[in-house]
Amino acid sequence: MRPNGRSENESLYFTYPHFDAPDPAERSKQKDVAPVAIVGAGPIGMTAALALAKEGIRSVVFDNKATFNDGSRAICVARPSYYILEQLGAVAPFLEKGLGWTTGRSFFRGEKILEFKMPDGPDEKFRPMYNLQQQYIEQFLWQAVEANDLIETRWQSEITGIEDTSDGARLNVQDPSGDYGFAAHWVLACDGARSQLRTMRGHRLKGENFEGRYVIADVQMDHDYPTIRRALFDPDSRPGGTVLIHKQPDNIWRIDYQLEDGESTEDALREEKVRESVTSVLKDIDYTGSWELEWWSVYSANTLAMDDYRDGRVFFVGDSAHIVPIFGVRGLNNGLADAANIGWKLGWVLNGKAGEALLDSYSPERRGATFDVFANASKSARFMTPNSHGWRLMRDATLSLALTHPFAGELANPRQMTAFTYSESPATLAEDPSFIGGPGVGALMPESQMDGDFLSDRLGKGFTALCFDEDLAQQIVTACASDNSLTVLSLAHPSAVSDKFAADARSVYLVRPDMHIAGRWHEATAEVVIEGYHSVTFRKGVL
Repeated sequence: MRPNGRSENESLYFTYPHFDAPDPAERSKQKDVAPVAIVGAGPIGMTAALALAKEGIRSVVFDNKATFNDGSRAICVARPSYYILEQLGAVAPFLEKGLGWTTGRSFFRGEKILEFKMPDGPDEKFRPMYNLQQQYIEQFLWQAVEANDLIETRWQSEITGIEDTSDGARLNVQDPSGDYGFAAHWVLACDGARSQLRTMRGHRLKGENFEGRYVIADVQMDHDYPTIRRALFDPDSRPGGTVLIHKQPDNIWRIDYQLEDGESTEDALREEKVRESVTSVLKDIDYTGSWELEWWSVYSANTLAMDDYRDGRVFFVGDSAHIVPIFGVRGLNNGLADAANIGWKLGWVLNGKAGEALLDSYSPERRGATFDVFANASKSARFMTPNSHGWRLMRDATLSLALTHPFAGELANPRQMTAFTYSESPATLAEDPSFIGGPGVGALMPESQMDGDFLSDRLGKGFTALCFDEDLAQQIVTACASDNSLTVLSLAHPSAVSDKFAADARSVYLVRPDMHIAGRWHEATAEVVIEGYHSVTFRKGVL
């Protein structure tokens, strides 16, 4: 919502583009068929399109809007997401504009009870978290999409029907010039929490709804507080409630404040009420300067998911497949990981570099990640928004104890988003029981600073075998000479890297295109590594 006198997309700091619907004359010349149709041109849909394009796969993206989503919405982009953006060639503007941060502070009745720092250091290429409004996230992804010849985007184009065909699906598309059919071999539903494709396919989200409601308000002000996430418990502005405050680019500050149980959502969203509430919050943080109201909305914390993220040739990605609580900043980041996951796998299948069975790993991997998020975010949600009198008593008692006992303040730590470990995925191998220490199978590969660059900079475009012996590396190179989708990287000299991986001279790690570890061997041979590579890509035969 915008203040009176400003239109829906009239921002204090951002100029929203307008995207025309496809020209009827031009559209008649275009093919109404594609390997992949993507429904939804938000961050998730555009990321999926870029991930497919990285593998050389053409897609057509449909969106019923004429511009980007309004408001800051998802603002926290985690380190693993920056690796995804880097792989897609889109990270540069994110690094330039985003505000990196490592620290969070929690306060109870005005007194600081916790200051946490997320893991960071010289071995890390990116900061643990970046604050960046969703408008910019979409703008930067759109710049990459628009520049890619393999991606066609059709704005103001709504999907009104879908039916299965012998080799894919047929969509009914409605735009201002009329209806038409569009055929695709595969469909990615990236159309958000209110997914029409999910409804059309007869699916629904299942799970738990939390009672806490939050108004989110963006204000523009010249406030000199650093980029440190603040949580205020039981502040004067919201007795018994919680307030979150984040700094964003362009002097925009995001304020999330909890509504009381008896407080009407409709009344809370009135502009004068929002202004009154924001003024009270700013008083809590001792800000007395001028400010302008930019935008506001409301959300509640839910843990909802589909039973299966795949329905035949249709994959559900991001919020169309699951809704996660905002606490711990997992929503957008979880969706970006979904898009990258299905993007590389579908690309490899369509390229013939992997068997179609690889696609069966998408739902278990990403549903596993969703339920891991649920387990962590639900704890944060119950602490931030106690859903019963008993939970509130326990929460407040803990916060009171934290005033004099620092260990209790750790319970207010939101446990920020981390990458999920695919240890039980069909697209990873069984763990080598002789391997002690180091990152396990399914984990995201740890970063390490090298001579002038980072380990991630040296990975191949497909799978990479990390070897710690030059002779073994050469044997694997010889064994896979006819397959340019497997890169062999020799790390025989950097002892710091071998220590981090708990690797001996004959150890090998097999890293997937998404930087997750597909398998590892403490004492490897070239034949075992190649066989493992073929196994996780579901290819027949071993070299």
